[in-house]
Amino acid sequence: MAYSSSSNLAYRLMDGDATPYLFKHAIILIVGIVMIVYLQFFNYKYFSRLSQLGIYISVLLLLLTLVFGVNKGNASRWIMGFQPSDFAKVVCVIYVARMVVLKKKHIKNFKEGVIPIVWPVVLICTLIVPADFSTAALLFVVCFILIFVAGAKLAHLLSIVGGAIVLFGMALLLNMAIPGLLPRVDTWSKRLTSYESGVEEENYQAQLALRAVANGSVMGKGPGNGTIKNNLYSAQSDFIFSSSIEEFGSIIGGLGVIFLYLVLLFRVIKIMTKSEGEFGGYMAFGLGFLLVFQAMINIGVGVNLLPVTGQPLPLLSMGGTSILFTCLSLGIILNVSRTIYKDNN
Repeated sequence: MAYSSSSNLAYRLMDGDATPYLFKHAIILIVGIVMIVYLQFFNYKYFSRLSQLGIYISVLLLLLTLVFGVNKGNASRWIMGFQPSDFAKVVCVIYVARMVVLKKKHIKNFKEGVIPIVWPVVLICTLIVPADFSTAALLFVVCFILIFVAGAKLAHLLSIVGGAIVLFGMALLLNMAIPGLLPRVDTWSKRLTSYESGVEEENYQAQLALRAVANGSVMGKGPGNGTIKNNLYSAQSDFIFSSSIEEFGSIIGGLGVIFLYLVLLFRVIKIMTKSEGEFGGYMAFGLGFLLVFQAMINIGVGVNLLPVTGQPLPLLSMGGTSILFTCLSLGIILNVSRTIYKDNN
């Protein structure tokens, strides 16, 4: 799917030859599959302590990215082709899973339970948000749902959300008072405005994605036979769901893809239930929900229910670090599932 959808990218950068993208994508997938297999022989409980170190590494990498990262679209997201936010997302979810178990007795206490769990999440999201608001928001929501599922009071979490909204509003006002101070705020505002008005290039791309969905109809045009993808700038990433429907139809390429993600969600909920409050169950649920929520955002963009966010569709979109950390997450989930199954039998 990624190979078929990369035609526009190939014509712009490789004179129409999409083969290099096929090989690159295949190599990354092979490495990811090897990673999934290897993780089955790794004691997942080690990830609990490793997540502590991972938080410090994430902060360092995100700071380096803000200062020395590759700048694209007024945002620094990459260091030598590596996207630290993908690493930080996985680490942060695992860390929260660790902390909700350690703070289980105090989880309903705001000062002793919630704050020690939340502050690293807020720090990581704060470092991500200047370059990638959607990723920061995604991580923030997933971590807070994980904390809530673990037993925290909704009122405590909403108070923190309220504080975050106030700070975000202050950032918007500050940028209005001093134009250009926060370039990414201008980008966010432009995306929302273009989504509402339908006059900007990004919204034009979203309209093309909708045409791809309509063009695919029920049965699709067949693998490689999509035509509208040739005009979609991000058919291999942001709009790959639309490309999937155009080629495979709304049943297989649309509902079939959604069904697979819902199966994953059901599975991680079942794992968490069977784990009876153990670290592995919370970790599996958090990582699984992160993937599913990200997928739903990408799908929402693909059918023009949401403005363009830049979130890839896990495993389907073309990418490097995104695929590798998706495979890492799936490997951990399978490890936890296998361990719990063995313990219960």
